[in-house]
Amino acid sequence: MNKIILDTDPGIDDAMAIFTAMAHPQIELLGLTTTFGNVSVEQATLNALSLVEMAGLDIPVARGVATPWVMDLNPFPDFVHGVEGFGEVKLAAPKRTAVPQSAAQFIVDQVNANPGEISLVAIGPLGNLAAALQIDPSITTKVKQVVLMGGVIGGDGNVSPVAEANILSDPHAADKVMAAAWPVVIVGLDVTHQVILNKALFAKIAAENAKVGQFMADAAKFYIDFYSSIRDIDGCYAHDVSAVAYVIDPEIFGTIEGEVCVATEGVAIGQTIMSRFGIPYPLTFWTGRPKQKACMEVDSNKLIALFETSMTGDFWK
Repeated sequence: MNKIILDTDPGIDDAMAIFTAMAHPQIELLGLTTTFGNVSVEQATLNALSLVEMAGLDIPVARGVATPWVMDLNPFPDFVHGVEGFGEVKLAAPKRTAVPQSAAQFIVDQVNANPGEISLVAIGPLGNLAAALQIDPSITTKVKQVVLMGGVIGGDGNVSPVAEANILSDPHAADKVMAAAWPVVIVGLDVTHQVILNKALFAKIAAENAKVGQFMADAAKFYIDFYSSIRDIDGCYAHDVSAVAYVIDPEIFGTIEGEVCVATEGVAIGQTIMSRFGIPYPLTFWTGRPKQKACMEVDSNKLIALFETSMTGDFWK
C-alpha cells in the first residue's frame, strides 16, 4: 500500500489523477492539498472538495498557496481547462469545507506522523512543497519520495520552447524542491507526451462508471478539443495521472538521474536542467545538489490500461 498526499490544482487532468488515486487498491490517499495553477487556489479548493463529494468519500482537503514565491502570478489557462477548471462542466458548490491547516502544514503534520511512508505527488506548481520545507526542513529525511508532474528534460516545453507549465508557474519554488535532499522523480513531458487518452476511452468510462464517469467524459471533451486544435492527436495527454501511475508501478517507466536546477530568470525561465553526463560543473548553483530521477521512457499501453481499470473497476460500483 502506498500512502500519498496529492498536491493539485484541479484541472481536468488533475481530476483524472485524483480519481485514479481514490480508486486504485495500491493507493491510500491521505489528503488533497491545493494550489493555484490551472485555476486560482480558491477555485482549486472548491474543485477538490467537489471531486471528493462526487466520489462519496471523506478525504481531507487543505488549501495552499495562492501566488508564486517571487514572480508575478500568470493568467490562468482557461483555454485549456475552462474558467472554473472542468471545461464547460459547472458543478454545484460543495457542502464540505477545507481543513483549518494550510496545505504546507498538513504536509508537514502527515509526514511527521508517518515517517518513511508518504509519497508526495505534486501535479501543479510546487509552492506548497517549498513552503513545507520552510516550515520543517527535516521532512526531507521522512518523505518516502516526491513524484511530480512537471518539467521536461530532453523534449520541448509546452509554455515556452524549454519550459513546462507547472514549473514555469513557480520556478523559484520548483528549484527549492529540486535542490532539497529528498528523492524526487520528475514525470514530465518527456513521457506524458507519449501517452494519449482518446474519446473512446472516456466513452467507456462514462458507460461503466455511474458515479463520476459521465462527469469525467464531459470535462475531458473540452481538454481533448484543446489538444486536437494545437497538436495532431485525437485525444489528450495523460499528464497528471502519469505521476500517480509512477507510484503504483514504477516499472512502467524508464528513468535517468542527475542533479537538477530550474532556471529562475531570463529567456529559459522555468527550464528543468539535469546534469546527465557526470561533468564537474564549476558553477556554484550545482554544488551540493542531490541526484534526482527523471522519467524518459514509458509503456503507454500499460499506463492507459492502469487508468482505464482504475476508472471502471469495482471501486465505483
